[in-house]
Amino acid sequence: MSERMNTTEIFEGIRFPGFIHTLESLKAACAFQFQDTDVLLVTFPKSGTTWMQQVLSLIFCEGHLWPIYHLPNWSRMPWIEQVSFSKLFPELRSSWPRLFTSHLSAKLLAPALMKSKAKTGVRVQGSATSGHGSWGSLEPQSTENQDSVRQVVYMARNPKDTLVSFYHFHRLASFLPDPSSFEDFVDEFLEGTGFFGSWFDHVKGWLGLQKDLNLLFVTYEELHQVGTPSTYPTGVVGDWKEHFTPELDKKFNAVYQSKMGDSGLCLPWTMD
Repeated sequence: MSERMNTTEIFEGIRFPGFIHTLESLKAACAFQFQDTDVLLVTFPKSGTTWMQQVLSLIFCEGHLWPIYHLPNWSRMPWIEQVSFSKLFPELRSSWPRLFTSHLSAKLLAPALMKSKAKTGVRVQGSATSGHGSWGSLEPQSTENQDSVRQVVYMARNPKDTLVSFYHFHRLASFLPDPSSFEDFVDEFLEGTGFFGSWFDHVKGWLGLQKDLNLLFVTYEELHQVGTPSTYPTGVVGDWKEHFTPELDKKFNAVYQSKMGDSGLCLPWTMD
C-alpha cells in the first residue's frame, strides 16, 4: 500500500485518502448488508470517533474486557469503507453485536441502512437537555418496539474545533497532504472540497434522517461534560479560539449561518 500513500480516490464527488480507501472498498461499503443487530457509529473526521468507539465497546462487551485492553479500536469497530475492512470483518467477535464505524455521508450510506429494519440496537432511556438521546443510558436491548431502539449513533462536534483538529491531523498523518496554511485549510473546509467532503452536508444529511433511521445523536461537547478521566480524549473544547483570527471567525460564522441557519436542527454549540 505504500505506493498509494499520496493517492486520492474521488468517489461520488468526494475526496478520500487512497492509502486507506479504494473505489472497490467504497463501493462495497455502500452495498454492505446490515443486520438487525448491527450498531453503526458515524462521524465526520475528528469529531470524537475514537472516544465513542471506546464507549460503545465498553457498553457491548458485557464485562469481557480482554478485547478492550488488547484490541485497537479500529479492530473492534472497523471502518466499513476502508481497505482493511475485508480482512477485519471475518474476525469480529460473534458474541457481540457487530460494531462498525464510518465517515461516509448519508447520501452514500443511508440507502444500505434503509434496507435494514432494526429490532435490536441501542436503547435510549430518557433524553438529554438538548433534546437528543442520553448517551449515558445506552444499553444493548432486544425489543419489538422499533421506536425505542437505535441502530445508528451519529456523533458531531463544534465545526470550528473539528476544523482545527482536522488541520493538525493533516500535518501529522503521512497519508494526508500537509496544508499550505491554516487560512487555506479554513477555505477548503468551508467550501467542502477537502477530504471526506462537506462538514455541513455531512451533519445535515445524517441528522435529517433521525426519524427514518431511528438515529441517536450525540455531541462531543455533551460527552465531554459527563466523561470520566479514564475516557477523556486529548481534544479541548473551544480550542478553536486559539487559532481563529477575528477575520476568519467572521468569515466562518457567515458561511455557517448561510448553510445551517435554516436547517431546523437543534445543535448545542454556539459560534461565539
